[in-house]
Amino acid sequence: MSKRQNFRRILHYIKPYWFSVMMNIVFNILSIVFSLFSFSMIVPFLNLLFNPENLTTVKPEFALDTDALLGMLDYYVSYIIIAKGQAAALVFICILLVVAFFLRNITTYFALYFMVGARAGTLRDIRNDLYRKIMILPLSFYSKHKKGDIMARITTDVVEIEVSIISYLDVFIKSPLTIIAYLAYMLGVSWRLTLFVLILLPIGGLIIGKIGKSLKKDSLEGQNRFAGMLATIEESIGGLRIIKAFNAIDYSCEKFGEQNEKYTGILKFVNRKRDLSSPMSEFLSSIIISIVLWFGSTLILSGNSAITAANFIAYIVVFSQIISPAKSFTQGFYSLQKGMASADRIFEVLDAEEVIVEKPDALLLPDFKDSIVYDDVSFHYNENDVLKNVSVTIPKGRMIALVGESGGGKSTMVDLLPRFYDVSKGSIKIDGIDIRDFRICDVRGLMGIVSQESILFNDTVFNNIAFGLEHATREDVIEAAKIANAHDFIMEMENGYDTLIGDRGMNLSGGQRQRISIARAVLKNPPILILDEATSSLDTESERLVQEALAKVMTNRTSIVIAHRLSTIQNADEILVMVKGQIVERGKHEELIEKGGVYKRLTDLQSFN
Repeated sequence: MSKRQNFRRILHYIKPYWFSVMMNIVFNILSIVFSLFSFSMIVPFLNLLFNPENLTTVKPEFALDTDALLGMLDYYVSYIIIAKGQAAALVFICILLVVAFFLRNITTYFALYFMVGARAGTLRDIRNDLYRKIMILPLSFYSKHKKGDIMARITTDVVEIEVSIISYLDVFIKSPLTIIAYLAYMLGVSWRLTLFVLILLPIGGLIIGKIGKSLKKDSLEGQNRFAGMLATIEESIGGLRIIKAFNAIDYSCEKFGEQNEKYTGILKFVNRKRDLSSPMSEFLSSIIISIVLWFGSTLILSGNSAITAANFIAYIVVFSQIISPAKSFTQGFYSLQKGMASADRIFEVLDAEEVIVEKPDALLLPDFKDSIVYDDVSFHYNENDVLKNVSVTIPKGRMIALVGESGGGKSTMVDLLPRFYDVSKGSIKIDGIDIRDFRICDVRGLMGIVSQESILFNDTVFNNIAFGLEHATREDVIEAAKIANAHDFIMEMENGYDTLIGDRGMNLSGGQRQRISIARAVLKNPPILILDEATSSLDTESERLVQEALAKVMTNRTSIVIAHRLSTIQNADEILVMVKGQIVERGKHEELIEKGGVYKRLTDLQSFN
């Protein structure tokens, strides 16, 4: 998607805050009006000092043009001079200046005041949309992108948009309005001189614009480098135990140092190029002002212009004030180029394909009544066949076990049921209806999942067990913990159910983490339970406690169990043996032992070990 389209999309995020933007425009216009008024006071002030005898005694007709307004001001100053003297007129001009500057500054503040709400709300909405998109995207998306890169997009890239684009919203609104208003004033004073200025200004703009073209490309490379650094940090913290065990601290530091050095080089180059905009614009402005001074002076000295010396000085003062908004607009242009690199990275996530899509007329699935059917299911990932023509029926209330060597497709088979992925061929049906016809939340609401790696959050024990269930009471949580054999060790903790368990539950042992995961599944009370090697990484005592908990949980539930230790699934209603994505054997434990096939070989290997 083009830079222009992405910029429009950022503006679309601002649209809900149109009232704040409109108020910003109104107060900016008022600020500009008061600024022009304060600068126009130079004319009567200079006339009062150098031409006190040239008084305007005839009141001019009112009109919305520069000559008429300045003439009106001259008339009132002349009236005060005639009535009360020059000193009174000088006091009058000074009071008007103070009032004009006060009104200019107060309106400038209110313009910024209203824009703050629009800026903060826009960034909040972008972050919310990014987080929701990250939650919706399929698991396959995260196998292609590093977690550190995703984190960089939702943090540093959003901050970059704030610094480089959103912060300049007021500039993008106020600067053009200021330039237009000041040019209108200047046209009113001298159209010849202003036409000359309008020829000179675009030349400076072209020079500045040429330098800014490459800034976006350099900024994008810088953001990608930073994302790589963040990914390295995240991986290093997660693998710190291995790094230390293999004495790889120096190696890891050297790798990070190389990334950091490259990022620093790009950052210096980008910032230096951006910072070039200020001195360059000032230098070009000084050249243009000098040329305008020369041209305007020649007009006055030649007598070919009606402009007076006082008006020309006021003209130069107003023209010099164009430099500041033009400079701000130039800096904003540079920052916009830099920020659009981050915007491209953000919209890449927001535009990522949602492979798991819910139908607009999706059916409700209030309950599970009869059976789960895998009907000739195949699944391909990166052109590899993970599952091939799998067909199996799981009646309600039965326990089905999946066994086989690693990479056989067991985890993929259970991941297809809650639609973490969608089948490439065939269908999965609940009560005779394809799960793709149901609402995704209803399908997942029927299931409780306990995986080999206990997924816990840096929160209290209570909140981890009650995760996703807003109305769970303490009594419900305690009952679930008792069923999961977790209540006793929880009560021995410092704050019981209100104890913080640390990042990923690191303050707990493996068996404790697993039992809290089971308690969470119990509290949800799902009719379908998925156990993905829930005890394979536990010691003997922890495994015994977890198995006791699982036995209670699986009672009267439909269970799909991926088993590493075959001794834990001998009582399953049916065991499916999977090899390279296919079911090669199926039956009860005793039947498969008698066949003397793959299952018998796996059992013998574990018995031998």
